[in-house]
Amino acid sequence: MNTYFTDLQIHIGRDFEGKPVKITGAKSLTLTKILIEASRRKGLDIIGVIDCHAPLVQSEINQLIENEKCYELKDGGIRFENVTLLPGTEIEIYDMHCHGPIHALCYFPNMSTIALFTDWLKNKMKNVNLSSQRYYGTAKDLQYKVKELAGLFIPAHIFTPFKSLYGKGVQYSLTEVFDPDLIDAVELGLSSDTEMANGISELSRYTFLTNSDAHSLQKIAREYQEIRMKTPTFKEIELALHQIDNRGIIKNYGLQPKLGKYYHTVCKECLSPTGKNEKCKFCGSVKIIKGVKERIKELTSSEKTPLRPPYIHQVPLDYLPKLGPKTFDKLLDAFGTEMNIIHYVTFSELKEVIPEKLAELIILNREGKLEINPGGGGKYGTIKK
Repeated sequence: MNTYFTDLQIHIGRDFEGKPVKITGAKSLTLTKILIEASRRKGLDIIGVIDCHAPLVQSEINQLIENEKCYELKDGGIRFENVTLLPGTEIEIYDMHCHGPIHALCYFPNMSTIALFTDWLKNKMKNVNLSSQRYYGTAKDLQYKVKELAGLFIPAHIFTPFKSLYGKGVQYSLTEVFDPDLIDAVELGLSSDTEMANGISELSRYTFLTNSDAHSLQKIAREYQEIRMKTPTFKEIELALHQIDNRGIIKNYGLQPKLGKYYHTVCKECLSPTGKNEKCKFCGSVKIIKGVKERIKELTSSEKTPLRPPYIHQVPLDYLPKLGPKTFDKLLDAFGTEMNIIHYVTFSELKEVIPEKLAELIILNREGKLEINPGGGGKYGTIKK
């Protein structure tokens, strides 16, 4: 067995004709640039790009394959240099059983299966060329189609106050909307971690994922996981999510939940911290955005929690105070990739290239010991300087 660094939620900002895919995504976030960034600078082994349902994105991948820059793997996935691409899509579900929209991630083993999925989606979506679009159909029918095409189905950022399973979609249980047997894993999202979510009894059967939800190249791998499996392929990811034959996630790496922009319950008007159903002490508004922390408390039902892999609180290098683009490039020139710098380069090696105080911050980051100012209501937290 080997271990592989994996980020399974990366958006595409523009297709190769310059047309928007994820409207809020950076213009530089093209499929080819994502592959180069993940392979050469980030040092990831596997990525999931979740706008591959778009026909022009598929055309770009097929062109890379025709030009022999990529090739499809026998056990699923598309290989580019040192990284494997899992083609996927993010779908917005809002059927008669949902109280609000739910985002779900669907992944497919190869280009032929995701092309078939796109053909099916065209009649159930107003604009199949864009990311995260509303799907007109039931959640279960979507699950059935994904499984018919040998795909993976994963509810996305499940606690986010907007457009998520527990944030808006259901009151008490995922069974209100989904077939629980057709879920392969759940994604925690940026404002939660394993310790927070582990008391929700109906999630005990599922692997927890931590992914970046990147809307720019820089945000790739702000959350990721290290997975034990034989090879970096779609089939091995599927086996690992179900912990088959000693495969599985060995560590989750993610932002300290307080850095997430929906961690605390806050006043909707002025973003000041407030209690549930309380009038804001600062502006008097009674409108609140319920934080992930409070929502998880409502759902927690068990003191007996399953044994999970360690969750390491970590941030990408460019989050660190006084680590600007020039210093980042200097580190990459010296040590190769961000994964190598974060995980393996020694303190002695670091301080030969950058100031000692910054080298100390990188080691504290590696150990999950950075101090955080909490975020909430759409505003990210910050690292204490």
